[in-house]
Amino acid sequence: MLSTATGLELEGEVAPGLGEGSRFTAIDWVIAEFRRKLGFIPWPGTFNLRMRGTAWERARTRLRVATGIAITPRDGFCAAKCFGVHIAGQLTGAVVFPEMPDYPDDKFEIVAPLPIRETLGLQDGDLVNLRLDLAFSARDDAAAA
Repeated sequence: MLSTATGLELEGEVAPGLGEGSRFTAIDWVIAEFRRKLGFIPWPGTFNLRMRGTAWERARTRLRVATGIAITPRDGFCAAKCFGVHIAGQLTGAVVFPEMPDYPDDKFEIVAPLPIRETLGLQDGDLVNLRLDLAFSARDDAAAA
């Protein structure tokens, strides 16, 4: 893991999802929240990675205390925080960390404006390099309006 004051470089293994991301990213308030705060409308679904090892444990600890971009939920949904991410040096998106007590420690979910798996030709088990941007902040409300 390469770590700087404003970034982290990690590697994750492509993993199957549960199919819940496509329903969540299609909800009107979620689309509006991501568009306003992340600057894009998410492709339906999330790109899932499995993260392991001591580098991930150190990164996860750092991400837990980092501010990130808050996703404000509607009733019945959990809050989340996001960080900008560059995937395989080719695509940008945001990693989403739902604030749930039982959320798996090794799960890493990314949203992006296009289908990451298909765009990069990735399959379960492939390794993917990531660069997280901890300085990426929510878009200015006036600029997003």
